[in-house]
Amino acid sequence: MKRQILGLIALSAILPSVAKDRITHDPSATNEESILHVWSWNFPAIAKNMRQIADAGFTMIQTSPVQACYNPEGTSTKLFDPEGKDGNWYYYYQPTDWTIGNQIVGTREQMKEMLDSAKAYNIRVIVDVLPNHTAFDIDAVSDDFYKAVGGRDKMFHTNGLEGIRNYNDREQCTLQAMGGLPDVNTENPDFQKYYLNFVNDLLDIGVRGFRYDTAKHIGVHSDPVDKEAGVTENDFWDVVTGRKSVNGTSLALPYEDLFVYGEVLQDKNVPEKEYADYMGQTASSYGHVLREALEKRSAKDVDILNWHHEAAPEYLTTWVESHDTYCNAHESAGLSDTQIRNGWVFLTARQNGTPLFFSRPAGSTRQNYWGDNKIGAPGNDEYFHPEVVAVNKFRTAMKGEKENVNMSDDGSVLLVNRGKKGAAIINLSTSATRIDLPTTIPDGKYKDEVYGKEFKVKKGQLTGLLAPERSYILIKK
Repeated sequence: MKRQILGLIALSAILPSVAKDRITHDPSATNEESILHVWSWNFPAIAKNMRQIADAGFTMIQTSPVQACYNPEGTSTKLFDPEGKDGNWYYYYQPTDWTIGNQIVGTREQMKEMLDSAKAYNIRVIVDVLPNHTAFDIDAVSDDFYKAVGGRDKMFHTNGLEGIRNYNDREQCTLQAMGGLPDVNTENPDFQKYYLNFVNDLLDIGVRGFRYDTAKHIGVHSDPVDKEAGVTENDFWDVVTGRKSVNGTSLALPYEDLFVYGEVLQDKNVPEKEYADYMGQTASSYGHVLREALEKRSAKDVDILNWHHEAAPEYLTTWVESHDTYCNAHESAGLSDTQIRNGWVFLTARQNGTPLFFSRPAGSTRQNYWGDNKIGAPGNDEYFHPEVVAVNKFRTAMKGEKENVNMSDDGSVLLVNRGKKGAAIINLSTSATRIDLPTTIPDGKYKDEVYGKEFKVKKGQLTGLLAPERSYILIKK
């Protein structure tokens, strides 16, 4: 494996990756994959549950950050501790070095064992990476890290310790501290090489994709450069996507073989098209719109068909909720597991986007968001709920089938038709009701994949009875 990686490094230096058009939508494109965000699970827990993840129909998993991270008390047992003595989930979003392993997810060897398990079940592993910043406590950053980038004065942008005051100002957004986290000089070639060595190490042991945290805070070419730090161009994305080498080091695998997306949260003045030149992006605005419909229990007057993004939908990573919407301001945490599941079925049944299912904490309720509050443990059972499993497998089976979406007059019943091959029905309301909507699947009788409920199609009209807050999957046999 080492020999193969080194050979690919040499090859990528000769043949830089070609930019992909992620703006022009291909109406015939269908996305078949789905991601389980094994949020705060440690490597042994992930490995132990890999078969169940595969049986649930997920094709990818996304881990929490795996690099060395802030660990003030030397122990992390809780997802959230107001006093911070027993750890917190956000500690691993504070890098102290770019080496594999931390107190939350486990060791490098445990990660390798987890990756071997994923390979056995044909599951692709994506790692959450965050090169934009370091830990709040810059004294906690390792000496080796500082030394590798040329010293502490070379680690951060000129105003990197100054907090952002206006997030719509691109200069502040890309060159100052996001949420108070010190802003790394990602244009420093010594930093780029050190970080890329970490990425290549992950690729070497079996990682096949990345989610770039706070990606919109790392500048693209149109953004201001830190001239005081001697920067002449914002080339971080060129380096990490394999378009150019840095100090003799290049991305170790062909970039197009990896699944990469950036957390480019949507707001004013964000150059979505320019980020699309490098990677897929999060459809954060769409998640907000979808949650609005779930909260109202109706999609009437809510535009849930438009993806609300400048990039083509086949290159978007979508979600009903993310770890941020659940944990930070608890924006989505008030939605019941059933509401989240209804949203997931609708989202996953659609033709485009790659949906990500956030694994909520085990034992969590709408009154106790942290549940059992055990860091490293698997989340609750929702990821293998029969409706989730059914729609995940439906998504894979609908390859090449175009979508046609209909809803009832009051917006409480949603119908996602996928060509003549299948359909997904979602009742958002808390009452039993009927479906009587146009469909593209052939006339006949159908039995739902989960509950065995019978539905009829006559003259292109789908009819049947729906239980409250329940979804149904129909497939032409």
